[in-house]
Amino acid sequence: MQRLATGDPAPDFTLTDSEGNKVSLSDYRGQRVVVYFYPAAGTPGCTKQACDFRDNLAELNDAGYQVLGISPDKPEKLAKFVAAQNLTFPLLSDPEKTVLNEWSAFGEKKNYGRVIQGVIRSTFVVDPEGKIEKALYNVRATGHVAKLLKDLSITS
Repeated sequence: MQRLATGDPAPDFTLTDSEGNKVSLSDYRGQRVVVYFYPAAGTPGCTKQACDFRDNLAELNDAGYQVLGISPDKPEKLAKFVAAQNLTFPLLSDPEKTVLNEWSAFGEKKNYGRVIQGVIRSTFVVDPEGKIEKALYNVRATGHVAKLLKDLSITS
């Protein structure tokens, strides 16, 4: 699958959030959106990353960015994760991995030296017209949000 790059149209999607609501990327047209893909709710790296987004959400929102997290977890598992971590942005469920595949965020990756099929931790910034502004693949869970804030000139 071809990886997304700056200037590509962001593939639209409609997924179910942790509360059972349908959320579409097109709902955010006219706004900047950070869409991030993570392997599994409740795991240490994914918890760290989600909490970093939570802790920096006001700063992102103030700069005009919305945040959406996507994983293959079912809505029920996402609801427990949201409650346990007091997350304040939508987490979306993609159990069939349709959106993960459309965004090239699922495929071969290295895990402890072995090549496996799985979610490729990735972050995208979508501009108000629905085009990819930044495409970041194989990001690290720790420190990623701080680097993103710097890359977006939100913090120095």
